[in-house]
Amino acid sequence: MNIPNSVNSYILNFLIEERSLAYLLVKKDGELLTWGGKLTEYGINNLCQGKNVTEQVFFLEGLLPLDNVTIFLPLVNIGQKIFADVHLFPSAEGDWVLLLDNIWDNQYLSLLQQKANDFILLQEKLI
Repeated sequence: MNIPNSVNSYILNFLIEERSLAYLLVKKDGELLTWGGKLTEYGINNLCQGKNVTEQVFFLEGLLPLDNVTIFLPLVNIGQKIFADVHLFPSAEGDWVLLLDNIWDNQYLSLLQQKANDFILLQEKLI
């Protein structure tokens, strides 16, 4: 696709600022290589390079290593009221884990669920 630089810059800035982009790079043996972005917003602190990532980031247990497959996990509850879309994909360097904040979708879906529950209760009362 031939996307103008201005559009690419806008999307990148939006992801970094509004969706609180954070990332991890993990070797195939589970060793944490590098990380960055807004990890503290996801409750991920005190990472140690060279240590197994699943000992440091609990919700990755059983997901890595990736076997040439991309995984998208929407609305993962990774902490106290912390919801993220988790993207995992392999590369030549190792397996990437991207976190994008998703609190707005979670709040919207919770509101829809509450409205549906209210509607069901109202129907039961009418019957």
